[in-house]
Amino acid sequence: MLAAIGVVSLVAACSAGNGGATGGETAGAGPTAGYPDRNITFVVPFSAGGPTDTVTRMIAEPMAAKLGGQIVVQNVEGAGGTVGAGEVARAEADGYTVLMHHIGMSTAPALYQNLGYKPLEDFEMVGLVTEVPMTIVARKDFAPATLADLVAHVKANADKVTLANAGIGAASHLCGLLFQTAAGVKLQEVPYEGTGPALTDLVGGQVDFMCDQTTNTSGQIAAGEVKAYAVTTPERVKSLPDLPTTTEAGLPQLQVSVWHGLYVPAGTPPDVVQKLSEALKTALADQKVIDQMAKLGTAPVPAESATSQAHRAKLEEQLGTWAKVIADAGVKAS
Repeated sequence: MLAAIGVVSLVAACSAGNGGATGGETAGAGPTAGYPDRNITFVVPFSAGGPTDTVTRMIAEPMAAKLGGQIVVQNVEGAGGTVGAGEVARAEADGYTVLMHHIGMSTAPALYQNLGYKPLEDFEMVGLVTEVPMTIVARKDFAPATLADLVAHVKANADKVTLANAGIGAASHLCGLLFQTAAGVKLQEVPYEGTGPALTDLVGGQVDFMCDQTTNTSGQIAAGEVKAYAVTTPERVKSLPDLPTTTEAGLPQLQVSVWHGLYVPAGTPPDVVQKLSEALKTALADQKVIDQMAKLGTAPVPAESATSQAHRAKLEEQLGTWAKVIADAGVKAS
């Protein structure tokens, strides 16, 4: 059941009477030559206004313009992104239902015993979109001043400190697991139904700290609404130049970024997948998209990564990596 929480309808600039054909194609050239001839639905398996939703809406308009059609964005929340992913896995394999998912696609098989789909078998990969750094942030009046102070504080107060996340399997949950492993501590976790509510409570002082994507935290960091400790990538983020990396701050074991990619159901015609990949490349080269992502502390992937082959290779590698991390943490979702 696809519940539209936020809808973006984007009409491409195409000449009247071209029947939806693009790139000089003729409408009768093949069974998918007219693709798209109706709305394409981009399913975001997380809440409206969250990091994945934000990235999706950034690329939707230029992709629609390239495809010569319309894109509607729908938010299908639940179970760490698995509800929306499952909807797309079972959808018609015609290119009109597209999934935007993040790192959670590679962690779900290890987290969920009854997942209902297999990432490598039930989807065709369209291409990678971006890799978003994570930030460790706290309520602005939280006592620890540095990341080293934070680690010492949580070790001394493990039964009192609250670590927020957007639910099991969410990027914030995964980063939180890695933080606890790196710091050698087990904390009281507070799961929310999405990143937005978690960050709202953090700003309001209801929880102590969390780990979340720069696409969701950069504005609050810049406004001084939260206290920021570090970014979880090898290099500093241009939009947050004063924020040290976890390596600089003394916790080099905590290295993670949240990659996003586009998927369609397995069996989608190869030429449709190719059209979507080419539209994705066009969107990622759009200066407006580049500028928007830069403000949020991320950047589009290179063109060679916005392909089915590169995306599949990334997913295969990440499935193996996270299976071990999650098994070691002993975390399971129902």
